[in-house]
Amino acid sequence: MASKSALLGTVPMFKLLDIEERNELAALLDEASYAKGETIFEAGDPSGRMFVVCSGVVELSTTDKLGQKIVLTEAGPGDMFGELSLLDAGPRSAHARVIEDAELLVLGRDELLHYIRHKPDAALDMMATMARRLRETDLKLRQMAVRNVNEEIEQKLTPVERVTDWIAAFSGSIYFLVLHVFWFAIWVGLNSGLVGAPFDPFPFGLLTMIVSLEAIFLSVIVLLSQNRQAAKDRIRSDIEYDVNLKAELEVTHLHQKVEHLHAAVLSRLGRIEEALARR
Repeated sequence: MASKSALLGTVPMFKLLDIEERNELAALLDEASYAKGETIFEAGDPSGRMFVVCSGVVELSTTDKLGQKIVLTEAGPGDMFGELSLLDAGPRSAHARVIEDAELLVLGRDELLHYIRHKPDAALDMMATMARRLRETDLKLRQMAVRNVNEEIEQKLTPVERVTDWIAAFSGSIYFLVLHVFWFAIWVGLNSGLVGAPFDPFPFGLLTMIVSLEAIFLSVIVLLSQNRQAAKDRIRSDIEYDVNLKAELEVTHLHQKVEHLHAAVLSRLGRIEEALARR
């Protein structure tokens, strides 16, 4: 693994440190290696450490209430993760899985607090990093929440249902009307005795029977199509409920985390100011 001090210089949070301070912090860091496919932590695990990626890629993901996987970000060299639960001492909020062999630097909670007390400006850099990640998460959740109702229905249709939907759509079109006008006109003309012997003379009993059967079949087909439209409306309602629920939960969750982090940073800065005033 390359020099820990040099690697820290690539991390946005630690760029404010001079070489001496960076060397001092590097001495507090542990090294860890993970192979592809290994899990670093799961959502709900106790926290206590944050990680800096030296090489490789780590995928951070979570799941929504429907069990769908949401990839929050992919941390590459110079990125850090795990700092949020480290600050608020809460459980992990995401899954961290290695997707390319990774070498990491590990920073414990005590070392991080010691660092923040001596370098309060870095706390603002950390908040900016977390704010960027929360914005990316919010954008991904919005994109994941909105599903296309037509695509949901289309995936579940059988070939017979596709045919019936096409017939129902065609029977309500102007082409269907024009086709029947020409059909009736030709039928009546051929059976009026003007051209040869009629095969269905007035009152056109055969035509009446055909039209009646057509009306029966079309009415059933249209009812089947309407039932599927009702199912589509139910799916649309479910999707709207999921979108509203996700938005409400995410806003509440982000609000709580930001408030907790803001209060923690202000408290620590206050203690630092008091210590400097006593000196």
